[in-house]
Amino acid sequence: MAIRLPDELKATIGPSVANALAEDVGSGDLTAALIDADELVGASIIARESLILCGHPFVDEVFSQLDESVIIDWYVGDGQSAEADDVICKLVGPARVLLTGERTALNFLQTLSATATTTANYVNAITSYKTRILDTRKTIPGLRLAQKYAVVCGGGTNHRVGLFDAILIKENHIKSAGSITAALRSAEELQADVLIEVEVESHDELLEALDAGAGRILLDNFSIAELQQAVKTNESYGYTAAELEASGNITLESVAEIAATGVDYISTGALTKNIDAIDFSMLFRID
Repeated sequence: MAIRLPDELKATIGPSVANALAEDVGSGDLTAALIDADELVGASIIARESLILCGHPFVDEVFSQLDESVIIDWYVGDGQSAEADDVICKLVGPARVLLTGERTALNFLQTLSATATTTANYVNAITSYKTRILDTRKTIPGLRLAQKYAVVCGGGTNHRVGLFDAILIKENHIKSAGSITAALRSAEELQADVLIEVEVESHDELLEALDAGAGRILLDNFSIAELQQAVKTNESYGYTAAELEASGNITLESVAEIAATGVDYISTGALTKNIDAIDFSMLFRID
């Protein structure tokens, strides 16, 4: 199934690619200038390891901005898997253009595929449970929407995009407001049609949040035993129970045990910051 490219992301791809090309190419590619301007070549982008692909629109945009005559034929789409030595796509165009755009295109592809692949690893680790994997705001500056898209390509679920589309009441908000209850009341008074979530760090704070009518509660750095108790306590509230989200020091090794406690969500910055770039190569074929 094709992954839908969000409209908000579409609007950012052109400027993101333009900035990346300006950073790399500057006043011109001196080395590519050694090649005959009329030389046409074919090339393939090849995976060097197992992956979930993400970055197709960015690669297209790189070569479109450099020369619209470049033709790209994709064999693997965003959100699809590939193995080492698989051909991801084939390109035909001026040799100079393919050489100039190679690194910028692969930089986007390796970074976004890393996010998608890491996300898929987390999602696959908890397929036996109802819990969903969420991302965070711990993203590469300038690539927030792109990495959020990559999380979806990997089978994850997006949390808030930024500070503007949800209210997440954290420790310092609570201190400034005076209490969890006071912070929640202030959030409700805004009458904003957005998610309101509150972070708690103990069972007592969980009880206060539940008594105050919180709809979603983030359980920060709870142990497995504490998560189990939190789920039981929450269930005792019946129809006023909240959705529960576990967060803090989540690893691939611990995520299944956390999901087994019965929480609704697990959020982790590892999807977007603890990533290893996926290895790709672009190989030319000269006929």
